[in-house]
Amino acid sequence: MNETLQLMHQHRSVRSYQDKAVAPEMLDAILDAAWKGPTSINGQQVSLVVVQDAARRKRIAEIAGGQPWIAQAPVFIAVVMDFHKTRVGVEMAGEQQVIHNSVEAFAVGGVDAGIALGNMMTAAHAAGLGVVPIGGIRRDPQAMIELLELPELTFPLAGLVIGHIQHDSQQKPRLPRASFVHRERYQAGELAQHIAAYDDTLRRHWQDIGRVDGEPWSSSIARFYRQVYYPQVAPVARTQGFGFDQ
Repeated sequence: MNETLQLMHQHRSVRSYQDKAVAPEMLDAILDAAWKGPTSINGQQVSLVVVQDAARRKRIAEIAGGQPWIAQAPVFIAVVMDFHKTRVGVEMAGEQQVIHNSVEAFAVGGVDAGIALGNMMTAAHAAGLGVVPIGGIRRDPQAMIELLELPELTFPLAGLVIGHIQHDSQQKPRLPRASFVHRERYQAGELAQHIAAYDDTLRRHWQDIGRVDGEPWSSSIARFYRQVYYPQVAPVARTQGFGFDQ
């Protein structure tokens, strides 16, 4: 197995960082890994906002619900769905953009943002840095929009913390591979069995690392998915100019 695959197989989210800057050339290489990634129809409907100012990172930590590692690490990168940029191009071609009035816009924007996020994570690991992706910026997307001065038809989907590791994290076990990789057709019959086994595995993992607040997977996701846990996403997206008519 080559080094890149080993790094990808060893991913863990790091939440403890040194007070040490990331070298500019290293950061640029990580950003370029996202910039050079693929996008649907070459639409390039993603932009990155790099935040290194300490006060602004502290504010993002608050917006995300109190995540101190955002303020602690030297770099935060907001991954922004960007149909403002595409609208400029569409209008330069003498046409009117309508894609932002569909669910397809959020689908393609989310997929392409995820590709950019994944590329940056792999690049950061390859540079010996720690990372943790942040979805919590969607907790108060309007505050992020104002902080980053995002124009109409953009939306902050996720973020990435990058820095030199202070205290490393344990890799969290995953659901059984058979619940993730399906051959030829979706195999639903044994999902409950796989989830029950994973709940037991995760309980043991929490015990092994001393996490007294650790939950089984099924209980953990139930706490989130029994509700819309970031309810401001849809209304703020609409104020940004996105519609969901199609």
